[in-house]
Parts: sequence; C-alpha cells; structure tokens
Amino acid sequence: MSIEIGSKLEGKVTGITHFGAFVELPNGETGLVHISEISDSYVKDVNEFLKVDDVVTVKVINVEENGKIGLSLRGAREKQVSKSMKQTRRYSRESFDEKLNKFLKDSEERLSSLRKSTDSKRGGRGTRRG
Repeated sequence: MSIEIGSKLEGKVTGITHFGAFVELPNGETGLVHISEISDSYVKDVNEFLKVDDVVTVKVINVEENGKIGLSLRGAREKQVSKSMKQTRRYSRESFDEKLNKFLKDSEERLSSLRKSTDSKRGGRGTRRG
C-alpha cells in the first residue's frame, strides 16, 4: 500500500517529542505530525494533546524521497472544525444580548467596588483636605 499525499489514515501514536509526535500508519510505516500540525491553537506541549498509544486520524501532507512522511491532525479534521465553528457562531448570535447584559452588569459591579476602595483611601467622597 503506497502512501498518497492528501489521503486520510488512522494511525497509532508511537512516540512523542518536543517537536511533534510519531504515528505508525496501517502499512507499518511511521510518519511525523509536527507540533505546528497538531492543533489550530498554540501548542506549547505535545503531551497536552496526544498520548502514546492514542489512535488518531491523520492526513498525509508530504512524502519525501528519503521515505519521511509528514502528517497533519489539523488537516484531517478541517471539515469537522468548520462545521462546529458555524454552530458556535449561531449559538453566539442567539445569546449575544444576554452576554452583553451580563458583561455590563459585571463591569459595573467591578467599577463600583474599585471606586469604593479608591474613595476610602482618599478619605471618602466630599471630604476636604486642609
């Protein structure tokens, strides 16, 4: 079975390094998921996202002449992410007014608390220094 660029395969994580994770593919070959291809968000530590023996779906992004295989977790779930993002946007629009009202209320409470704290340090409102 030859590995083709763009194909999606299931594999097993066999090793984790500071720069990515090694994944064993169904044909027995091993490829690398670089740290930049693990998630759309910033990845500081690969161990936060993957563990050895995890079964993952990966997309083949390159195959070099020397046999190195580049894999991507992000690419394998592009369609799923865009679908969930659409749902998140829809839910956010429905409750925007509620979120705004909550924010304004919390903000006013914090500001009020800050004013009380600041005024007590200055001697309170309406007091004159002399």
